[in-house]
Formats: sequence, C-alpha cells, structure tokens
Amino acid sequence: MSADLLIIPAAVLLDWLIGDPRWLPHPVVIIGSLITFLEKQLRRVLRQELLGGTLLLIGTVAITAGTAALLLKLAYAISPAVGFAVALLFSWSCLAARSLHLQSALVARALAGGDLAGARRCLSLIVGRDTAGLKEPEIWRGTVETVAENTADGVIAPLLCLMLGGPVLGLAYKAVNTLDSMVGYKNEKYLLFGRASARCDDLANWLPSRLTGLLLVLATPFAGLSMQGSWRIMRRDGRNHSSPNSGIPEAAAAGALGVQLGGTNYYFGRPVAKPAIGEPLHPVDLKAWQGTIRLMYGAETLLLVAWCLSLLLGGAPLH
Repeated sequence: MSADLLIIPAAVLLDWLIGDPRWLPHPVVIIGSLITFLEKQLRRVLRQELLGGTLLLIGTVAITAGTAALLLKLAYAISPAVGFAVALLFSWSCLAARSLHLQSALVARALAGGDLAGARRCLSLIVGRDTAGLKEPEIWRGTVETVAENTADGVIAPLLCLMLGGPVLGLAYKAVNTLDSMVGYKNEKYLLFGRASARCDDLANWLPSRLTGLLLVLATPFAGLSMQGSWRIMRRDGRNHSSPNSGIPEAAAAGALGVQLGGTNYYFGRPVAKPAIGEPLHPVDLKAWQGTIRLMYGAETLLLVAWCLSLLLGGAPLH
C-alpha cells in the first residue's frame, strides 16, 4: 500500500497506544494561544462584537490551515519520509479517543475509590457544566454524556476530516472545535462575539454527529449492547438537546446502554433543564461508562475499516 495511505491507520494506532503525551507540544494548545491573542487584538480595535467574532473565526481557521499546509509542503520538499512523519504527527494530534478514555477513567477511578471531591474535580476538566455540588449519579451521568458527545467531535469528526482532506482539513476542524470550546458560550461576554464560531461548529458537526450515531448503533454488537434500543432511542430522542448535534450520539449511547441521560445541569451557577434522553432501564454507573468506552472504540474502528475497504474496492495502489 502507498505510504501516504498508511498515515490515517498509523495515526489511529498511535492515538490508541499513546494518546496525547505531555512532552509533545499539541496543536490545540497552539491554536488556543492563537485564539486568545486574536481575540484580544480584535476586541481592542473593533466595537462590533459580531464582526470581531466572525473575523476571529476566519483568521484562526485560515492561519491554522495555512500554516499546516505550508509546513507539510516544506516537509515533503525535504524528503518523502520527513513529509510522512509530519503528516502523521499532525493527523495523530487530531484524534482524541485515548485522551477521552483516560480523562474519563480518572473520574471513574475516583468514584470507585469513594473520592467524590476528586471525581468532581476530574469531571470539571472534560465538561462545561458546574461540578462542585454534583452527587455520584450526576457525576456518572456527566461522564457518560461527555464520552458519548465527544465521540462525535473528538473522534469521528476529526477522523472523517482526515479521510476527506488530510491533516490540513483535520487541523482546520480542530481550530473550529477549539473556537467553539473557548468562545462559543451563550453568556454576556460571548453571546455575540462567539456566535460565528458556535454556528460554524454546529455546521461542521452536522454530518459527523449523524454518522457517529449510526456508527454507535452498528458498534453495539461488538460492545455487547442493544442495537435495537440504540436505534430506537436515537430516532426518538436524538433531538432532545439544545445542540442540533449532541443529542444524536448521546441518544444512540443511551439506548444501547438502557439508561436515561439529560436532566438539569448548572452552568456558571445557573440551572439549565435539559430533556430526558433514553429510558432508565439500568443505572448510570461504572458499567454504563465502560459500555460507552467500548462503543466509542467500536465506532472509530468501524469507520476506519469502512475507509480501508473503500480504498481497496476503489483500486487504491498497493505499492
């Protein structure tokens, strides 16, 4: 198989085995610093927050994609091996299955040890809701919800972008996703300034979230869960969410697990009631979290296998 066709399988394998090593500078950290810098400059020179936020979106994505394309071009100009290494590094950095697994495992480990304070602290690193007053069932619910939701935007969406447009599109997607996580809030500071980023993130995740839902349903037999329940709840409750996208993978996971997600969360001290997703046939607990992790890896594997088969059936060169 052509060496470049090995980049995506190798990136997935590296993510599964290593995740995000702390010693390696992560592009998302660099993108976050860029967003902070551009936001400060745009707020200083522009009073129109909607315009400033739109320029922030355009500037961040353009600089990220342009820099990635330039570095890849320079790397391949040096040698194919250097180009392959840089493309692999960029692709690897776009994927977050291992990181999501390990971060959520910290919550699960703390709960298993009876450390509620530690579990709340660990959960606060991977969710946007307030965690200070959460009880154990709510912590488990938050953990399952974030793994299910981030299977779409942290695993399937970037992998799909890598398959469609290589590392440049993958990193452009990560820029949009990082923008949404930093400025896409509906509070006084970002309601107008972050609107363009939030809308762009919704658009970028429209197809991946629906693909993720389908992949989660198809992954249920490999995870030892209910395919019928996953399909039924995804179709019934997939829109029971304020986000046009997040409810679909959450509903697919909830139906597979036989649990109920949703309910009241607190954001910046204010309660936000969310519709119920799924049915409370089983408790949301350690077993539910473990099932969600299996679904995440299963969905990613199915997408990777489908891509590889499409290359073979499409006559991809094997040399």
